Amino acid sequence: MDKVRAEILSLGLPRTTAARIVIAAPAQQIFDLLADPRCHSLFDGSGTLQGSISGPVRLYLGAKFGMAMKIKVPYRITNTVVAFDEGRNISWCHLMKWTWNYELVDLGNGKTQVTEKFDATDIPWFAAKWLNATGALERNPKWMAKSLVQLKAICES
Repeated sequence: MDKVRAEILSLGLPRTTAARIVIAAPAQQIFDLLADPRCHSLFDGSGTLQGSISGPVRLYLGAKFGMAMKIKVPYRITNTVVAFDEGRNISWCHLMKWTWNYELVDLGNGKTQVTEKFDATDIPWFAAKWLNATGALERNPKWMAKSLVQLKAICES
């Protein structure tokens, strides 16, 4: 059996990375997981997300939610939902101003294309400095691809 993989996309944009996968599940089922911050750690491919610590059970435009994180040391981060189109698109950002975006496209026959995008195009200088110092942009595509594979496994089980 072939190993399930997500496609890492080359967007040709600085400080922007993305990955894509097709999941044999309805878009709304997938979106429901993305819109529930308590579920994010279930499919986090980075290993940095430790769990949801605050916020609503279901996200909405403008919702704030806190996450426990760990990259070498534990910390907490508050995210704000900056785009929300039920069943199709959800994005959030935090104090560094980069966004995590999930776009869902119904392909028919119960299949959905899911694209995860990290966009740090319009961020403050200190955030750009942090991204460069940590090598996050080099790691993000692999972590996003792993997250999408885990999301697929959850949705198809």
